[in-house]
Amino acid sequence: MTVELRNAPGLPKPRGYSHISIAQGSRIIHLAGQIGTAPDGTMQEGLAEQVEQAHLNLVAALEAAGATPADLVKLTWYVKNWSPAVAGSFAEGIKRAQQAKPLPSVPMTLIGVQALFRENVEAEVEGVAVIGG
Repeated sequence: MTVELRNAPGLPKPRGYSHISIAQGSRIIHLAGQIGTAPDGTMQEGLAEQVEQAHLNLVAALEAAGATPADLVKLTWYVKNWSPAVAGSFAEGIKRAQQAKPLPSVPMTLIGVQALFRENVEAEVEGVAVIGG
């Protein structure tokens, strides 16, 4: 499987993601939303901690599907009560997670939502990967 990441001419250069991913492969993997639940079932406290754990859970789900972070082609983040005031906490969680289990700079969408499926969930990430050739 190959993934080519590109940025579109004439658009501002993105930081931390790419505008375009072009994937070639034979299997498409859709990963359900991952949240900040630790392996022991406890929910992490705070946005940065939940973002970090959700990222790590996404990698675990990828590996369970026989994929690696290099196979990712798209990420979508949902953040409860998003505002510029929480951007620093979100970025801190991403930074810590990237140090532990780096993901490529694939196209990414961040959507601010009023609520997620449980009251104590502050962030959720879902992904799409392509494997095989």
